[in-house]
Amino acid sequence: MTTMPTPLSAALLRARSNEAPGPDLPHRPAAGPELRGLPVPLALDPLLRHSLAGGRLRPVPSAGALHPVRVRLLAGTGSGVPPGQYAYDPRTHRLHPLGPPPRPAPPGTFAILGVAPEATVAHYRHRAWPLTLLDAGHAVAALVAAGAYAYSLDLAADGVPPAPAQRDGGVVRETAGAVPLAVVRLTRTGILSSWPRRSAPDRAGTAPDAADDHHPDLAQARHALSLVAAAGSRNGTWRTAPPRASRAVILRRRSAPLATLATADRPDDTALGHVLAAARAAAAGGPRWYVAVGGDRPGLLAARTKAAAGLRTVATGPVLPTLAAWAAGQGWLAGTGAVLLAVGCPTGAPPARVRRDHLLAGYGVGHAQLAATALGLSARPVGSWQCADLGAAVGGPTGDGWVLHALALGAPRRRRSAPDPARRDGPAVPGPRTAEEHHAA
Repeated sequence: MTTMPTPLSAALLRARSNEAPGPDLPHRPAAGPELRGLPVPLALDPLLRHSLAGGRLRPVPSAGALHPVRVRLLAGTGSGVPPGQYAYDPRTHRLHPLGPPPRPAPPGTFAILGVAPEATVAHYRHRAWPLTLLDAGHAVAALVAAGAYAYSLDLAADGVPPAPAQRDGGVVRETAGAVPLAVVRLTRTGILSSWPRRSAPDRAGTAPDAADDHHPDLAQARHALSLVAAAGSRNGTWRTAPPRASRAVILRRRSAPLATLATADRPDDTALGHVLAAARAAAAGGPRWYVAVGGDRPGLLAARTKAAAGLRTVATGPVLPTLAAWAAGQGWLAGTGAVLLAVGCPTGAPPARVRRDHLLAGYGVGHAQLAATALGLSARPVGSWQCADLGAAVGGPTGDGWVLHALALGAPRRRRSAPDPARRDGPAVPGPRTAEEHHAA
């Protein structure tokens, strides 16, 4: 008997298909009064500045540099600002009051990370909503690297303190209406349950006028996101953040230009092993991780064992051209040095698995990019993949191992005393709709 796909699995199958997105939808950011806001307190300033602050160019990568992640702060006693809820505006690096805290005000500061998918849907259409999950994972990784203390990626929507209704436009309204996906504790102490929570699951993160979504792709994206936001635990699984990254590495992190990576040299196996280990350690319990390499020994590599360092060969052959064909028109991948791959989220996965694998894919790639930066490698996240069933391509069952996210990698180019006529370097050849235009401030 044929099983009918659920709305979420149907939306995911469509996002993974080779269906062309079509032209961009008209999109205007929510209008609102110019609000001056409050300065970020000194205790939180470097953490937010080195993770999320900026305009189109920010320290955290985002598909198309569209930055759908919205940050709502729950500031208790000892936060440096009057206790309450605040919308954080990364463009101005200011806080805008949303509402008062419970009485008595609890200690500590938490960041609720949600997504407002409108701009991403306007560009990527039906492919957009999984990209917003990856972006949320990257944002958590950026906060953790900059010094956050703990995080949860599986807190169900009814476990998240509700945002007060907002009628003003702009970042305040978008933040209050964002679909909540992750929570980060920014201070050493604090208990989230001290804040009032939703009494029952509702239409999670729905903006006051979200029912008036005018395009089917936006309505589908919001519905899919609400389903994954509702999945998970009401108390969440809290993970202690690893040691923060060095400030020098955070400031050097950049998403490399396409032209740099399109003709990059292959990093050595030691460097690739370090980057792979960084992703696996950060995203334990999430997707599986592999490295695709070119050169004179092309193939697919994986970690030798769970505990030991080193790489083993999973498959041989021209894997980079195959990835280029799957990567939504990003032909430049065929000439790059190597590609770190997050693979998982089987066809028909339940909402909790869809959420976990995508958020951890973004989170793991975020940490892998920092590891690559520390090693002096060029790196660029790649997020949009079509018909990319890697598991089936290497002999596994169909639909069990989809490419969810990736990090293109390149070693520093070796200096040549004279041009090499055997090598035909050319410009990057991105498709007409580049899936990831990641930028860093």
